[in-house]
Amino acid sequence: MNLSIVIPLLNEQESLPELHNWIVKVMTSHNFSYEILFIDDGSTDTSWQTIEQLSNQNIHVKGIRFLKNYGKSQALHAGFAKAQGDVIITMDADLQDSPDEIPELYNLIFKENYDLISGWKKKRYDSVLFKNIPSKLFNWAARKTSGVTLNDFNCGLKAYKNEVIKNIEVSGEMHRYIPVLAKNAGYSKIGEKVVIHQARKYGNSKFGMSRFINGFLDLITIWFLSKFGKRPMHLFGALGVLMFVIGFLAAGSIGFMKLWKLYHHEPTILVTSNPWFYIALTTMIIGTQFFLAGFLGEIILRTKNNEERYKISKTIE
Repeated sequence: MNLSIVIPLLNEQESLPELHNWIVKVMTSHNFSYEILFIDDGSTDTSWQTIEQLSNQNIHVKGIRFLKNYGKSQALHAGFAKAQGDVIITMDADLQDSPDEIPELYNLIFKENYDLISGWKKKRYDSVLFKNIPSKLFNWAARKTSGVTLNDFNCGLKAYKNEVIKNIEVSGEMHRYIPVLAKNAGYSKIGEKVVIHQARKYGNSKFGMSRFINGFLDLITIWFLSKFGKRPMHLFGALGVLMFVIGFLAAGSIGFMKLWKLYHHEPTILVTSNPWFYIALTTMIIGTQFFLAGFLGEIILRTKNNEERYKISKTIE
C-alpha cells in the first residue's frame, strides 16, 4: 500500500464528507493505493456516524473512535499503530490542510528518501496577535532547544516513512514535537515543505492560547527527556552528590570553626544557633533527595510497563 492518511478529529462533522471526497480525487488521479484512517477523539456531534457512512461508501475508509477526548497525541498514536502504508500522511480534518499537497509529500519520502517531511504554513490566515506571533515565538524556542531547524512545528500536515512512526512513541501532548522525537530516535533526514494554509470553512478552532503555554512546557519536557530520559541518574545523581558535598563541607567548616575558637578560648555560639548550619543541613537533605530521585528514576525505567492510554469504543476495519 502506498499511503496511509491519518486524520485525528474532534467535532468536524461538516468538513468530513468534503475532505473525504477531496482526498479520493487526489488518490484516484495519481493511482495511489491508500487507506484513510479517521480517528474520532471523543466527538460529541455526529462525526462518527459520518465516518461510518463514508466507510460504507468507500472500502478504503477506516476509523477508530475513542470513548472520550484523550487529545491529539493519543489519536495519532492509535492511527500510527494501525497504519499500513509505506508513507504515512497526517493532516487535520478542518480543511485547512490541502490534500493536493499529498503527491509531492509522498515523492519527497518515497523517491528522495526523506525520513520525515513537515509542512510549513508560510502564509497563514489566522489571527496575527493570538496565533501568528505566539506561533513564531514558540517555533523559535523549539528550534533553539531541539536543534531541529523547522519553521513550523505545529503544522498538522506531515509525511513519514512507515518505519519512523513505528519507532517513535507519541505520548502526552508531544504531537507538536514528532520531528524532535524522530531525530532523537536516529532519523536525521528531516525536511520541510511550504504548504497552502486555507481559512477554516466550518466550525471553530479547538485550540486557544493555552496550547502555547502547554507547548512551552512540553518543550522543556522533551528537552529533558532527550538529554536525560534514558539516564536520569546522570542529572539527579550528579546534582545530588554536588549539593550533598557542598552541604557537608559547609557543615564541616562550621564545626571546625567552632572547635578552633574553643581551642583558642575565643567567644563562640552554639552550632545550632548558627543560621549557616541549617542552610548546610538543608543543602545536604536536598542533595540526598535529588540522588534518590535519580535512583528511583533508573529503577522505574527498568521495570515500567506500558499503561493504558486510551479506550477505544468502536473501530472500522
